[in-house]
Amino acid sequence: MNKSEKILSLDADNPALSNRQIAEAVGCTRRLVRMIRNTAEAYKGRMPKILIFDIETAPMEIYTWGLYKQHPQTHQVIKDWSLLSWSAKWLFNDTVYSQRVTGEQAIERDDSSIVKSLWALLDEADLVIGHNAAKFDVRKANLRFALNGLLPPNPYRVIDTLTHSRKVFGSSSFKMDYLNKIFGLSMKIPTNFQLWVDCVKGSNKALKEMETYNRMDVNITEELYLKLRPWMKGHPNVALYINTDETLCTNCGNEDLEWAGYYFTPAGKYRSFRCNGCGAIGRSRISDLDKESRAKLLLSVAA
Repeated sequence: MNKSEKILSLDADNPALSNRQIAEAVGCTRRLVRMIRNTAEAYKGRMPKILIFDIETAPMEIYTWGLYKQHPQTHQVIKDWSLLSWSAKWLFNDTVYSQRVTGEQAIERDDSSIVKSLWALLDEADLVIGHNAAKFDVRKANLRFALNGLLPPNPYRVIDTLTHSRKVFGSSSFKMDYLNKIFGLSMKIPTNFQLWVDCVKGSNKALKEMETYNRMDVNITEELYLKLRPWMKGHPNVALYINTDETLCTNCGNEDLEWAGYYFTPAGKYRSFRCNGCGAIGRSRISDLDKESRAKLLLSVAA
């Protein structure tokens, strides 16, 4: 289990435990415990379908004349890439789903046996989380779906932890393993390129190891997402997926909001809040300025 799952497990077994006690047992901060407990409580019975997923692909085999400044053409491709495995889990759910190809299928670049189950999960999701998911996992998966005769899954919004971390942080590296390391989160299973080589050679042992590696990636992506969530600007509005008359946090759906201060735009003044569940900051939709005040406002010219 990753840290978030351990927190939820301890909370379920003994709700009387304090945040400090759980933090000491899991080896994390009290803030992380409080955030996960509050968010999980807010989602009970009304949670949007938030899927965390990751894929592992076979490397291409290509004829090339050298290693420097090579630009292989399509006629140089010996074998194209395909899926080796996929893994996914619903946010705050202990169950991790995964599937891998067989050794023979890896050699033949045949992933037809595993794409339909991944498609079904994405088809069910409202929001999808992944690291570099927008440019890699989602687009790669879409191609394999199309090549295997599947139609597009139902629409979902993508939350890319790589994109969001690049927007707000000046990290030395944005690789997931590095971000998790500096934030004190769980990290990837150590491996190297030889694992991919062994997989495409048809080693079922290597493919099983790849699936294990893939499953761990999903767990640590969940941890990174929860760490980044209060910092995410432009996070899909979770409240839209929850049927309630209450005012909810846009990032996590919690109703425990602390309204304080204002958020200003060039032509508007809005009440701002901090969510006591996830820590995110948001604002009201309607400006606090009346019609007369808005009419008096001037704007600078465009740059």
